[in-house]
Amino acid sequence: MPRFSVVVPVFEVRGHLRECLDSALEQSYGDVEVIAVDDCSPDGGGEILDAYAARDPRVRVLHLPANVGPGRARNAGLPYAGGDFVLFLDGDDTLAPGALRALADRLDEAGDPDVLVFDHARTYWWGETRRDAHAHLLSAAGEGTFTLAERPEILGLPTVVWNKAYRREFLEAHSFRFPPGHYEDTAWTFPVLLGAGRIATLDRICVSYRQRPRGTLLSTTGRGHFDVHDQYERVFAHLNSRPDLASWRTRVRNAMAGHCLDILAAPDRVPSGDQAEFFRRTAALYRKHRSGDDSPAPAYRVLEGGWAAYRARRCAVRARTALGVRGERLWAAGAEWVGRGWSLAHERLPLDPNLALYSAFSHRGVLGDPAAVYQAAREFAPHVRGVWVVRPERVAALPPGVEYVTPGSPEYLRLAARATYFVGNADWPGALTKRPGSVHVHTHQGTPLKFMGADLLHKPGARLGVDVPELLRRADRWDHSLVANRHSELVWSRAYPCGFTSLRTGSPRNDVLVNAGPGSGAAVRERLGVPAGHTVVLYAPTPRDYRRGGHVERLDLARFAADLRRSLGEALTLVVRLHPSLVDGPARGFGLAELHRRGVVVDATDEPHVEELMLASDVLVTDYSALMVDYANLDRPIVVHADDLDAFAASRGMYVDLTADPPGHVSRSYRELAWLFDSGQWRDRESARLRAGFRERYCEFDDGRASERVVRALMLGETAGTVPAPRPSPSSTAAAAFPLSS
Repeated sequence: MPRFSVVVPVFEVRGHLRECLDSALEQSYGDVEVIAVDDCSPDGGGEILDAYAARDPRVRVLHLPANVGPGRARNAGLPYAGGDFVLFLDGDDTLAPGALRALADRLDEAGDPDVLVFDHARTYWWGETRRDAHAHLLSAAGEGTFTLAERPEILGLPTVVWNKAYRREFLEAHSFRFPPGHYEDTAWTFPVLLGAGRIATLDRICVSYRQRPRGTLLSTTGRGHFDVHDQYERVFAHLNSRPDLASWRTRVRNAMAGHCLDILAAPDRVPSGDQAEFFRRTAALYRKHRSGDDSPAPAYRVLEGGWAAYRARRCAVRARTALGVRGERLWAAGAEWVGRGWSLAHERLPLDPNLALYSAFSHRGVLGDPAAVYQAAREFAPHVRGVWVVRPERVAALPPGVEYVTPGSPEYLRLAARATYFVGNADWPGALTKRPGSVHVHTHQGTPLKFMGADLLHKPGARLGVDVPELLRRADRWDHSLVANRHSELVWSRAYPCGFTSLRTGSPRNDVLVNAGPGSGAAVRERLGVPAGHTVVLYAPTPRDYRRGGHVERLDLARFAADLRRSLGEALTLVVRLHPSLVDGPARGFGLAELHRRGVVVDATDEPHVEELMLASDVLVTDYSALMVDYANLDRPIVVHADDLDAFAASRGMYVDLTADPPGHVSRSYRELAWLFDSGQWRDRESARLRAGFRERYCEFDDGRASERVVRALMLGETAGTVPAPRPSPSSTAAAAFPLSS
């Protein structure tokens, strides 16, 4: 008996069917069977199913004599399901990699509940992926099990069938079946959740729900959407048959109203000529199932006012929205003019020679190279007042005693008009005027390994959403560009052909790495919960330009953690740090958050100072991240996992050939990566030799005094001792130090 039975109804999904089946059959957890139901599909989908069944005994195919719709096709497959748990997957959707392993682990942890609810992501035809907006309800439910009465907010999740795993014996005991119709998931979901004795949640994206522009009812215009009323009538009939469920009537009634109004408000769903009828049927259903003196919820009082009133209100909302967007632009333009006037008034005053403004990562906080310069200025130039520009939502995370202003505020405009020093690792706003005598110091965000600035003009995928001419206009403000090596000096002069001067200071943020002592990472390890004596592997991948949103799963983290423990011993902690640009997207939902909760890995993405994570680790595993250059200062092993190097180089462009000029061993497949750790090569003599050469080429100006050097040179006007002695490059590799491959 398998652990999972996946029931797949198939109708006119030939173009996506193989991907769907492969997503279930090629999971790392293989204890699964697929019950594929050919719903008399006219596009040859049944032949594809038969071919899969012929070569994989885990696939069973049913051919229906007539088309019955997805709900009744699932009903046909249910009796053949022999797994402990049943999953439903539409033929054009896919299971996320590692989903079955995560489901199996969570079911074991929860003691086989009746229903396990998990997360999904919508994958759009133009390449974007969005996590469900209600995902927070899954994590809020906690780690135990519950009933719907204990956590009724679970009904706020989408009423779909494929975001849950169902204990087969529970389904059989209650004889749950799908009704006919297009919105059959509704009439299934409510009875199932109401009948479940134990429910659990999994805060992980397990299904990718394909959003096709056309081809499904929910993406087309037609009267089929009226079926939603019939499905809710079935839900109310179920409540009527169970007196113990009477208290749920109001909640279901409000859920019905919200669902129907959402359908009505969506463009290109209900035909314009049928919208009045749809509204009236919704209102009638809402009145019909009123319970006693139950008054309408404020959000649904619109159902009592009639179609004309609803339409007038909807038109007014649309008008306000349109005016709001236009008004927002007008307000922004007006605010810019007001701000410009404010700035002009202060620009008549002389510059303040003892005022410096700092900004890091577009005003995210006291971070990176600017933070290191700020701390050095407080020590070596305490007469220079340092003020940070910080977004309002980031203010709470500032260290105590840090003086700050928020972007665009009157105080920011006043200080920006008079500051002498501007220190940042990202460009300042375009409206900022560079006054004569002001000093703009651009620290960058590490050593450039991939194309930047003007070089992106020939990489259309990488420059999506990037205004390269505007980048160069802002770079014209730079007076000084800080570099840690001659490679960076050459690249920045090419990528930003502007009038700045390169300063061979080293990277200020790397001072803490160069000066690190034996116990420098102990406090960070303790904060992360790393047990004493553990080997810490830091995995820090970089975004991909060939995928919209940047997130690409290159590793099965659970498998990687298990393989590392097998190779290095149980005293092993895998720490994962996603790139900051991926923090607010779906990346964590594809397993990282759940693995962190279970203690399989440590998710350190929210740690503000990546330098501290580097100090806390014993080895870095990365792909094309510039962190490898910073990490080389620690002289600790580095492994480069470059399994998609060709695609990355083609889409983004790389200045450094990591196969010829690596900081350690390079793996081109997961098998090679696992072998590097299994064999011990990750820290052998060859890895040390490669690291030494890499460090001499790309860390040549990092001597632990970069921050002090910047302050003394630019704020104190000192010149003696401000240029570090470069580390000599090995003669055998000197010619390859500055490759500019396309």
